[in-house]
Amino acid sequence: MKAKKLLLDLEEEDEEITIGLLRLAKELPDYEFFYHLNSCNSFKFSRIEDFVYHGEYYDYFFPRFEAYYSDSQLCIHCIANKSAQSTQKKISTELFTAEQESFFLLDHFQEVDYVIKTSEPFDDFSLILFPGNLTFPVQHFDLSSEEELYQLFQYYE
Repeated sequence: MKAKKLLLDLEEEDEEITIGLLRLAKELPDYEFFYHLNSCNSFKFSRIEDFVYHGEYYDYFFPRFEAYYSDSQLCIHCIANKSAQSTQKKISTELFTAEQESFFLLDHFQEVDYVIKTSEPFDDFSLILFPGNLTFPVQHFDLSSEEELYQLFQYYE
């Protein structure tokens, strides 16, 4: 008789990542907020390719901004929580669908304007100087590996 080989699953589970939740004190267009943000910091945020979420009926596009902190080569991403644009892929035949023309990355935090993510697993949002009268303090939020947004962040890295 042949001996059965037992394979051990030794893969480590993905760790949580910490993201920052940023709320604006008043409603501003993206370009105006990032103009004020860039004037406060030595590094500059610039608009890059949109963060795309593919739903069943719509594709949602979220404005995304990126900056590099030169001292530590840390990459900082700011992604709008609410989609700026959507394109309809197919027409729904169902009476009630969960998808609408606008979509939030963090549906339970619809008051959040931007999600901040760094290239490092630890959070160091203290490097970013925010215009004091335009923002509230950044709230730290742990994103587990089971959440869909975690998988999307891994895809865009």
